[in-house]
Formats: sequence, C-alpha cells, structure tokens
Amino acid sequence: MTLVWMIVEAAVAIWAGVAAGSLLLMAFGLDSFIELGSAIVLIWRLDVELRRGEAFAEAAERTAARIGAGLLFALAVYVIMIAGWKLWTRQGAEFSLTGLIVCVVAIPVMYVLLRRKLRLADALGSRALRADAIESVTCGWLAVVVIVGLVAQALIGAWWLDPLASLGIVWFLIREGREAWEDDECRDGCA
Repeated sequence: MTLVWMIVEAAVAIWAGVAAGSLLLMAFGLDSFIELGSAIVLIWRLDVELRRGEAFAEAAERTAARIGAGLLFALAVYVIMIAGWKLWTRQGAEFSLTGLIVCVVAIPVMYVLLRRKLRLADALGSRALRADAIESVTCGWLAVVVIVGLVAQALIGAWWLDPLASLGIVWFLIREGREAWEDDECRDGCA
C-alpha cells in the first residue's frame, strides 16, 4: 500500500508543483520519493533478514538509514537555496487545486498506513518497520504545512507565501533526517 500511495503522491505533487511553479509542492513530492525509497529499502531489509539472518539485516538497515538521512538533508539544503532564490528574486507560485487535493487526501491515508505499520511492527518486533511508520506521521504533518501554505496563498495571493511556506518543510526534513541518523548511531552503542 505504501509503495502505491507514495508513487501517486510524489507524481501528483511534483506535477502540480511544476505546473504552478510551487517549491512547496515540489518539496512535498520529493520528500514522498525519499519515503518511497525508504519503503523499498525496508522491504529489502526484511527480505535480507528472512534469507540471511539478522546480522546481515542490521548492516542493510544501517546503510539505508544513512542514505535516507543524507537524502533528507540534501532536500533541506535544496529547499533553503531555492526558497532563498525565490524570495530574493520575488518569484511566487500559482495556487494549485490538484496539489491541495493530494495533500488533503494524504492525511487520512498516512494515518491508515501508520496504524497498519505499527500493528505489523509490533507483531514482527521490527524496529525498522516502526521507524518507517513514524515517517508516515511526518508525511502527514508535511501535508498540513502544504495545505496551510496553499490555502493562505489562495486567500492572500502574496507572491512570497510559497517560498516562505516551503521553509516550514525544512524543519520536518532536518528532524526526520536527524532521527534517522541518530537511530543508526544508537544501534551502534547508545544506552
């Protein structure tokens, strides 16, 4: 379910972002691709554990966590740079009804995915699946930030709303990246 939804969410958000010139929607869509990658790595990691044992799975999880964290940090830098450029050059974006709809739908979808992943993580005793479930919470909050930005843009129409609201996503990206990186370090020896 996660794979299908993340593909749809990413494709629609990026398409809507390009069409509207919206950094806010582009960042949301790119984060969805990162989450899609995380879900694929999780499936691979669980498959590795089934086939080769937990020791191999831990190494795969460590590599995946570091790659995911790096991609989130890179996306945060990208958003900051483009938002800064858009603010400097006074480039706004058009309102996107399609973008708004995908974000509104993302909230309940992420909630359902969260509940199911947590239930399965508990049944399997999988720390990796639990971490992936928490990413669903972050995606839901990102959707809320995008919705607020898009609605404000529709109501006010100020050119600076899209780049400014996109900076609100940066906090979530850094937090999610830091948690992935720190969780990886804790597997190596935290108390």
